[in-house]
Amino acid sequence: MSIIIPEGYKSALNIKDTEKAIKRVKDFFQRELITQLNLSRVSAPLFVDASSGLNDNLNGVERPVAFDLKEQKNREMEIVHSLAKWKRMALGQYGFSVGEGLYTDMNAIRRDEDTDNIHSIYVDQWDWEKIITKEDRNIETLKETVRTVYKVLRKTEKYMSIKYDYIQEILPKDIFFITTQELEDVFPDVSSPKEREYYIAKAKGAVCIMQIGDVLENGERHDGRAPDYDDWSLNADIVVYYPVLDIALELSSMGIRVDKNALLSQLEKAGCPERAELPFQKAIIEEKLPYTIGGGIGQSRICMFFLRKAHIGEVQSSMWPEEVVQEATAHEISLL
Repeated sequence: MSIIIPEGYKSALNIKDTEKAIKRVKDFFQRELITQLNLSRVSAPLFVDASSGLNDNLNGVERPVAFDLKEQKNREMEIVHSLAKWKRMALGQYGFSVGEGLYTDMNAIRRDEDTDNIHSIYVDQWDWEKIITKEDRNIETLKETVRTVYKVLRKTEKYMSIKYDYIQEILPKDIFFITTQELEDVFPDVSSPKEREYYIAKAKGAVCIMQIGDVLENGERHDGRAPDYDDWSLNADIVVYYPVLDIALELSSMGIRVDKNALLSQLEKAGCPERAELPFQKAIIEEKLPYTIGGGIGQSRICMFFLRKAHIGEVQSSMWPEEVVQEATAHEISLL
């Protein structure tokens, strides 16, 4: 629980104009994304059956918001943390073909989130998923998809810089690729993965950090990743340098999804092999689901970035500790 107040910060837009600008960002970015990735919009669940194995368990310690149903006894539902697994199942059920994909507006509640300028208990993102072939499960497919998403980010920044004089283009032409192990090798004396991300993002402007979830040579993980959706050897985060807060800001997380071998291996490494018996995971092992690549792109995150806001609460409505609200108000930062 904290808030950073950038020295001399003042929002260039009032609340009403901010709301208009949020719609501009979202409309333009969404239109470009679905065109570039060949995606169709679908409706998605806000909650799933707790016993289905469909919910994203994130790092394995976060508690989902859960509730029972009056008319369906002994059945517990969970508010989704993300739709990482549901999307893959939906692609198979809805009859999508190789090269086609879906996207949806995902809303979630992460009750155990530590809130700050860029983290909220309310999550809103575009969740997308696309069918690929078994032969496409490689690093080049991942990199090409990252480049496509990054191109959409750059086009959105250019569009917003034309619409609003105060917005200057800061994203570099090309995104820099590096694995978590390479990043640790470059900064061996920096113990914190987040610090390493900051240094590389500030140096390069925009980076794609790959292979997140497995143990590094130093015996630690760069970051936690659920073992049953991304293949840890074929996933990535898009991280940019954000000068307003002088931080590395993650805008998107994506990856080629696990196949049978990757799933079983990662469940074992994560110490939860029993999850192989859950319906979704069982379907992967029995090879009943398509091979896919997919990810999530934070809606509020990109609005915050493109509008050069100091706090994510300036572009979304959530709940904040009273002392944070008071501090923001004292510095004329309007939390929605």
